[in-house]
Amino acid sequence: MISKLAWKNIWHNPLSTALSMMLLSFSVAMISLLIIVQEKFENNYAANLNNIDLVLGAKGSPLQLILSAVYQIDAPTGNITYEEAQQWMEHPFVKHAVPLAYGDNYQGYKIVGTTKDYMKFYGNGLESGRFFNADFEVVIGKNLAEKLNLKIGDQFYGAHGQNAEGHVHHEHPYTIVGIANPTGKVLDYLILCNIDSVWEMHYHDADHEEHQEHEMEEHHSETSGVSLNDEHHSEHNSQQEEGEGKETTAVLLKLKNKMGLVTWPRLIANATDMQVASPAIEINRLFSLMGLGIAMLSYLAYGIMILAALSIFISLYTRLNNRKREFALMRVSGGNKFQLFWLVVQESLFLCLSGYIVGSLLARFVILFFGHYTDNEFHLSIDPMSVVLTKEVYLLSACLILGVLAALIPAIKAYKLNIPKILSYE
Repeated sequence: MISKLAWKNIWHNPLSTALSMMLLSFSVAMISLLIIVQEKFENNYAANLNNIDLVLGAKGSPLQLILSAVYQIDAPTGNITYEEAQQWMEHPFVKHAVPLAYGDNYQGYKIVGTTKDYMKFYGNGLESGRFFNADFEVVIGKNLAEKLNLKIGDQFYGAHGQNAEGHVHHEHPYTIVGIANPTGKVLDYLILCNIDSVWEMHYHDADHEEHQEHEMEEHHSETSGVSLNDEHHSEHNSQQEEGEGKETTAVLLKLKNKMGLVTWPRLIANATDMQVASPAIEINRLFSLMGLGIAMLSYLAYGIMILAALSIFISLYTRLNNRKREFALMRVSGGNKFQLFWLVVQESLFLCLSGYIVGSLLARFVILFFGHYTDNEFHLSIDPMSVVLTKEVYLLSACLILGVLAALIPAIKAYKLNIPKILSYE
């Protein structure tokens, strides 16, 4: 009976109730959204670091190197020569070394030249098909296969660079021979081929440009009576035989000896044009920066929640004078002081509980609406129905505690009402 009356009372003044609920719902939605995104981000990014101790790449920002080589969400710092990288890949300290070569994409998704060991870094196998064995055979991630409606045996053409609008290489179609098991990691969004495919594609482009230059030189030599044809081809063939000019973007390293974690960053930076970065260090640094931003947004949301509680308090307090006769009639009808106290508290709790439910649903709606953005840009798939139970229980508890505090003074006042005086005054 008291609960039913409390629920009807909060809608007696719908504008005031709507304002309080809107403020509370907005603050709960902000906090709930931050909780879910932060939890998913940290878990997903930590999971992608499995088995990777160091990343070898061109000099530049260490964080940029990690984001591009491990998470595939940033432009690489540049390329390094494969011959120079190979010296470190074959170092006695190294247990596993996986080179990565970028250059092309398909509909905005990276085509990564690598080895079969790349999938082993994520403990992953194939859902169907087989691994790539020849040039321009590819294995694609499960999410990507579903999103682009690709299947084994399909062929497609890659576009130059990392943008879908790049020049399309029609001379070499890629053939899908395998689909990877879903991992919930970055592998789900990649197209993997052998590294020779990337080199051949780029050598073809280089050869085409060089052929055009050679034709111009040949034309010039004909006018001057000098032939450069034989000399040019002999130089070009010798360079290809020696493998000169082959480059890779980065190398993922798993070390046998952890001393490399300490000594290699300075050693490689001083002795070469390359750098090595520790994913654990750089991602912890990124989490620290993110944590500061999330904390500031959380403080703002909690501030709005306090304003909502203040709004509830003002609403209950100002309505108390208009409800004195109602409370007096309840006492005359057999109600006691505690029931009056509990009625006011319940009104506040119903408001807070309703605000929490609406806010939680609003957070899920935002995730559902913007989920494609985090999926495409950050390779982060967030389930709208995700629940971080411990933190969300804390959030619900905070809402209910604020509800009790907001109702405390009006409830005490209702408890202490002088019923004979009110009835005699009436």
